[in-house]
Amino acid sequence: QTPRPAMLAPAISLSSPSAAAAALPTLLPVSSSSCAPGIAVPPLAARPISRRAGCAPALRTAAASSPFAVSRAVPEGGPASPLLAVPVPDDEDADAAMDGGDGGEQTGLATRPAVAPPRPPPERDFAGTPYVPVYVMLPLGVVSVKGEVAEADELVAQLRVLKAAGVDGVMVDCWWGNVEAHRPQEYNWAGYKRLFHIIRDLKLKLQVVMSFHECGGNVGDDVSIPLPEWVIEIGKSNPDIYFTDREGRRNTECLSWGIDKERVLQGRTAVEVYFDFMRSFRVEFDEYFEDGIISEIEVGLGACGELRYPSYAANHGWKYPGIGEFQCYDRYLQKNLRRAAEARGHAMWAKSPDNAGHYNSEPNNTGFFCDGGDYDSYYGRFFLNWYAQVLLDHADRVLMLARLAFEGSAIAVKVSGIHWWYKTASHAAELTAGFYNPCNRDGYAPIAQVLKKHGAALNFTCVELRTMDQHEVYPEALADPEGLVWQGAERCVGCRDTSGQRERAAMLRQGRLQQDTGERQAAERPRWAALVRVHLPEALQHPLRGTQPP
Repeated sequence: QTPRPAMLAPAISLSSPSAAAAALPTLLPVSSSSCAPGIAVPPLAARPISRRAGCAPALRTAAASSPFAVSRAVPEGGPASPLLAVPVPDDEDADAAMDGGDGGEQTGLATRPAVAPPRPPPERDFAGTPYVPVYVMLPLGVVSVKGEVAEADELVAQLRVLKAAGVDGVMVDCWWGNVEAHRPQEYNWAGYKRLFHIIRDLKLKLQVVMSFHECGGNVGDDVSIPLPEWVIEIGKSNPDIYFTDREGRRNTECLSWGIDKERVLQGRTAVEVYFDFMRSFRVEFDEYFEDGIISEIEVGLGACGELRYPSYAANHGWKYPGIGEFQCYDRYLQKNLRRAAEARGHAMWAKSPDNAGHYNSEPNNTGFFCDGGDYDSYYGRFFLNWYAQVLLDHADRVLMLARLAFEGSAIAVKVSGIHWWYKTASHAAELTAGFYNPCNRDGYAPIAQVLKKHGAALNFTCVELRTMDQHEVYPEALADPEGLVWQGAERCVGCRDTSGQRERAAMLRQGRLQQDTGERQAAERPRWAALVRVHLPEALQHPLRGTQPP
């Protein structure tokens, strides 16, 4: 019998398994009974609803609910996939070889037992299997605001090629602006129903993104999908629902975290709006959860669907490698800042820095971010801690409700890999984005703690980048993407490459990052739960023209 193929993956470990369990986020589902007290959730919202008689919500299996969950087991039988290279012998084959049974080879003198195929190196607690799921992200506008699947026939042909190539599934954005477009709590899921039906028929898995931001203003955005019309109308009379920079420019890409608990959205708070959207999705697609078609939900938490402030918006004039600007000048966040300053006993600190430069400044050209600058003063530490805490509080609130809405399902969060100016003392670009991560402080440990609290995985966005490549193209940026990845990977388990470059992820799996680190142990390599390719390979974009999968 042909051995089953599988793929090896690297792993990172802390000093001990107990330390890892204590410090790192996992994908383990957490019961809603452990939620913070004092938060009222209607009984209907507390648990998934099944429209099939006698059918309870599907919990993940032991293997699937581990921190290193995979979307499916290694495929049984069939031709070996080009994505799977390392043979793993069947248990019965190995037992037969050890026993010297019928599989023995007859010689002239004696029966020589068959030799068992060599086993791969022991895995590092990767859910008991070396397999790494591979997903491909669908086009951003695959479902239109009218509820139609764009170019459905060509999409089906492309999905068939992906399936033949051994891809596990696809990732798709569910846009808030498409689904709840016209009136509050009126959801149009028709287009996504058609799309998911196609994907299920092809026996592919689904990772779904709850996209609470607009599409069209970021790198790679090829369509325009604004926020819901009724939200835009509210913003015309109350523009403070959006993030705002020092000069008063509003960023309409997503809602300010200052209204998380403010009833300014026709009687609802922002987090209530997000929860209602997620609950509607969970109820509408209940059968896809119970059948295991939807393997993970990624929860959008900010600009570009990432957990960060919109500090480096191109439509406000930002260009790489500018440090960006703080985004806390709407009246709701300013009120929050005043309360924090008064609680600290320093009412004069209720202000944002006035010497932090502009979007395209360099750190050493500002009084706040330069070496020895105000970022490390008593006031600077207070402000940056408050600014980062707003980010953490937002993530905590939304993930708590996401865990209620998707109880028993895997959830994930995307964090932007802001690698420019990483080799400076202040890490200015990270500070303006909300990551309080200067050279004398670990800004990603608190994020990891929030993710662990809610059983969420971390999706990181700059895994494919090489430090030397950055130095060749933009030496003035003092970037270090590999150093940033190592820092994030040391804090978080279940990292996933959403960069779009399978080749770079393969280099990581081969241990290429150890070139600059000397005698690192194999157990210190990054551990990836899955790989998501953002851009479709050219050979797969036009399957009807006779191209073949790579």
